[in-house]
Amino acid sequence: MATIKDIADRAKVSTATVSRVINNDHTLAVGDETRNRIFMIAKEMQYKPSRLRRMKIENEMLSKKVGFLTISSEEDEKDDPTFAYIRTWVESHCEQLGIKIGKVIRNNSVDQDALKNLDGLIVLGTIAMEDIKASVSEHTKVVFINNTVENKNCDLVSIGFKHTVEAIIDHLTSLGHSAIGFIGGTHHFERLNRSKPAEIIKDPLTVYFEEIMTELNLFRPEFVKRAYWDPATGYKAMKEILASPIRPTACFIANDPMAIGALKALQEEGVKVPAEMALIGFDNIEITAYMNPPLSTVNIFQEQIGKTAAQLLFERLNGREARIHSIIGTELVIRESSKVNRKG
Repeated sequence: MATIKDIADRAKVSTATVSRVINNDHTLAVGDETRNRIFMIAKEMQYKPSRLRRMKIENEMLSKKVGFLTISSEEDEKDDPTFAYIRTWVESHCEQLGIKIGKVIRNNSVDQDALKNLDGLIVLGTIAMEDIKASVSEHTKVVFINNTVENKNCDLVSIGFKHTVEAIIDHLTSLGHSAIGFIGGTHHFERLNRSKPAEIIKDPLTVYFEEIMTELNLFRPEFVKRAYWDPATGYKAMKEILASPIRPTACFIANDPMAIGALKALQEEGVKVPAEMALIGFDNIEITAYMNPPLSTVNIFQEQIGKTAAQLLFERLNGREARIHSIIGTELVIRESSKVNRKG
């Protein structure tokens, strides 16, 4: 069986150089010609071919130009860290796969020329596919995360929204709630071309809440409000609900920052949570466990979303042709804000 020394002798380099090249040491200053010669000799000498194939793939990945396009500005990520967490997990798992994300591109500052030169692109959020296709080359591999508009040619990682809403409504109705309110977010169908305005569309949670509550004959449109994903507008939306002479006894809110604002509004109005109104958020950001009362919410498994998107892109860059749509399940995290049983 060939050894590192055998390869080094034939390649006329040191054993240390061969070892570092085969182990994909990116800090090694060695030319592409030498690196490729070492791989070729190792393959000819049948030096651990399975490992070499993996190392060769990782070496090829390093040469790929990959970008990450998100609808969120840096300020948006501070207000609601969910997209920031997903982006961080994508970057982390891409790195483990040997993929280097060269640039994070935000929809409020898109360099469309930069998109043209990419081998791969991960897109977080709902952005018009026609704009993406017009901005990238025909060979660019695109993976979408949480894009509510599917495309028949691109991979997609999405959250199991329908099952999530079903679980929340089951939980609340099992506790005796039938008057259930909802505060949804303002969901935009974003355009890369700023000459075309973003279109406001219903977010998936709103769609499934209305659909399921209607099927149960429990839907009350006056209990549904729309906010803008932050505490201030969540606070305002809850104030509007509380101003009505008839109030819901429970409320599901489409993200945790809005739920935090809604909780403040309830406390200001002297509404006891959960005795007079149960409250459930969405995203399971860290602070929700430390609210008073601790906030029931939904864990969306951000790491799994990021890991899945990175893996799908890795497979596409390595030649997979079949489209994959991965739906990531969620977990209802029940805390004090929704625990009172009204049936008792």
